[in-house]
Amino acid sequence: MRIFRILSASLLILSLGVNHLRAVTKTTRLSSATQIRTTDNNNDFTEREKNVVSIPTKGLFDGKGQVSIDLSKIHRGDWAYPMKNGKVISQFGRRGRRSHSGADIKTHAGDTIYAAFDGVVRFAKSYYGYGRVIVLRHSNGLETLYGHNSRNLVHIGDKVHAGQPIAIVGRTGRATTEHCHFEVRINGRAYNPMLFFDSETQQLRSRRFVAYSNGRLTHENVVPENQMAENKEK
Repeated sequence: MRIFRILSASLLILSLGVNHLRAVTKTTRLSSATQIRTTDNNNDFTEREKNVVSIPTKGLFDGKGQVSIDLSKIHRGDWAYPMKNGKVISQFGRRGRRSHSGADIKTHAGDTIYAAFDGVVRFAKSYYGYGRVIVLRHSNGLETLYGHNSRNLVHIGDKVHAGQPIAIVGRTGRATTEHCHFEVRINGRAYNPMLFFDSETQQLRSRRFVAYSNGRLTHENVVPENQMAENKEK
């Protein structure tokens, strides 16, 4: 009986040791995979891209003087208004002696800020008057910026989806009230974000833009692809 008890105890210790080793191995593998993923994504951006808010998008105009950005091809689930039920309290353009490079969207302290499109986090930290700010780079040629955040929920190199929470509204930096300072940029240049979104309906505008390497931007209203398909069926 004593031998049986000793043998059972030995088997239990051995089993616990194996399970602990498996758990450690699994954790190590997960940690390594996470580190590799983060490092790989970080390497997609230069040090300057990770430390400067306004910077040209590498390769955007390579070999050509213009690029086309067609919002009508973006389906409903592939975009999101950055602040649900938010109200624009300050528009893009001149504001006294200063030039306002975005639109200020007012909500309540602690509200969530959402990614406008799928993309990758290029910048995520404090930056002068922006306070805590996030810049997302999107495959459609746009970059979007979200400033004065009380807390950033994502990090440089993270891949995000449209509508994903990326920050919490705040008043960090040069801000007098809680709001999201929202910008849309092409090749480092800021444009009126309400050319792209309708602040009244909080809908993405169905427009086709042509951005030129000299900074000029033109657009035309187009029928959304899904509406064109519905019209053909009729």
